[in-house]
Amino acid sequence: MIRLAAALLTLAAALAAGPAAAQGRGGEPGSFDFYVLALSWSPTYCALTGERRNDRQCDTGRNPGFVVHGLWPQYDRGFPSQCGASPRSPSRPAMEEAEGVFPSEGLARHEWRQHGTCSGLDPAAYFRATRRARDAVTIPSALAKPAEGLRAAPIDIARQFVAANPGLRPDMMAVTCKADQLEEVRICFTKDLRGFTACPEVARQNCRAGEMAVGAGR
Repeated sequence: MIRLAAALLTLAAALAAGPAAAQGRGGEPGSFDFYVLALSWSPTYCALTGERRNDRQCDTGRNPGFVVHGLWPQYDRGFPSQCGASPRSPSRPAMEEAEGVFPSEGLARHEWRQHGTCSGLDPAAYFRATRRARDAVTIPSALAKPAEGLRAAPIDIARQFVAANPGLRPDMMAVTCKADQLEEVRICFTKDLRGFTACPEVARQNCRAGEMAVGAGR
């Protein structure tokens, strides 16, 4: 009985301390468990936010589908952010490494401040790592340059990515939605970016809708 009570107290303390200790601002740069590559579905971003901001990403004729939102260091539970009291601002040569990876320089700078500072890398190396992760993912052909909108179940989107990427499994990714529309596909990578990895907490972020809209590119 005494052992059981002690175990329950230990568990309660861990549950109470876990989220606060594992998530929030700060963290030791380079101390994390794996990466998440977040690929944003640009038509949804433009429909809900980007057009109001006059974001060039949403200009007619650009026709983007998936774009890089960010490469995020993660803990097995939670994640760090904004690591370091005064993160170094990316230099112009570093920003050149971000060209063609992020849809805008503003997003690249934001992602460096929010997530890159926790990677343990300098800005140029972080942007190169993001490119490496993005290049390792094959976008399913049906979603590469969509000319028409459609509706699909989140699991169907996941299955297309699994089929297009050997080694990827549903428990290594999440398909998220917002306002009944495809929002992002988040894919988990090992810390060395040599392959995909299971990430139960991320996988639980999957959209729970039966179907969602997948808007066409512009």
